Amino acid sequence: MRTWFLETRPQFLIISLMVVFLGTSVAWYHGYFSLLYCLLALVGLLLVHTSVNTLNDYFDYKSGIDLEVKRTPFSGGSGILSAGLLTPVSVGRFGLLCFLLAIPIGIYFVILRGWLLVPVLVIGTLCVLLYTTHLKRWGLGEIACGLGLGMLPVLGAYFVQSGTYTWEAVIAAIPSGILLHNALLLNEFPDVEADEKAGKKTLTIVMGKKKASLLYSMLIIAMYVWIAAWSIAGFMPIFALLGLLTLPLGVKAIKGARNYDEESKLLPALGANLMVVLGTQSLLAVGYIIAAIV
Repeated sequence: MRTWFLETRPQFLIISLMVVFLGTSVAWYHGYFSLLYCLLALVGLLLVHTSVNTLNDYFDYKSGIDLEVKRTPFSGGSGILSAGLLTPVSVGRFGLLCFLLAIPIGIYFVILRGWLLVPVLVIGTLCVLLYTTHLKRWGLGEIACGLGLGMLPVLGAYFVQSGTYTWEAVIAAIPSGILLHNALLLNEFPDVEADEKAGKKTLTIVMGKKKASLLYSMLIIAMYVWIAAWSIAGFMPIFALLGLLTLPLGVKAIKGARNYDEESKLLPALGANLMVVLGTQSLLAVGYIIAAIV
């Protein structure tokens, strides 16, 4: 059981909790909340997230990347298959099973809340099933992560509560999209050589590490500016400024990204990057909850 648990990459599954928490908090701020819908959305996203993690491990092992990659606590897969702790067939089947188990939850919400949820589910499905085999080879892996694990889950969590989309919800979801895009972007730095051998076209390969580092920094800054600007403009509650509290961690991640060839500085940056992803979203959610109460 411990081996299967590690295969799911639990350190990243917390992201699913945060995006559902944020989407639900935004809905609560606008007067909608159901604990049942929140929990169902969370279970569905956890299943989908587990599916993409395990299928990624399966396809990376089959392509040989797992045997080439330089593994860190934040990148390079789980290492379970390359260590021979599980069989590739069992991991592939487990990934598909998790995906299939999420389908009834999606159908339930479509019936309950309406067909406007379908585009979110369809795009999410494509991001899961095509992520490793196609999207990362087409240079779309980072966008798929930003959409499929960042922006769309926040909007989906909001929609299952409210039954609609609003511009305010979209504005609240943009930081998650940027954060998850950047989470994958920085985590790709240690994998450049292995990914290139496998024919993947990550932004780090296409742009080069120096330009990819600059893009990472610009997006982090843009995310904080986005939160500040829309909070001051009144489209996000003023308490959403709590999200800016992770700025010191963001600066640490930016500095580490600029020293991409120094492992001693890059590894702490990867950790800071994950904390920025989790911390910013959780603080935004808390900001919406405080605003709703006040």
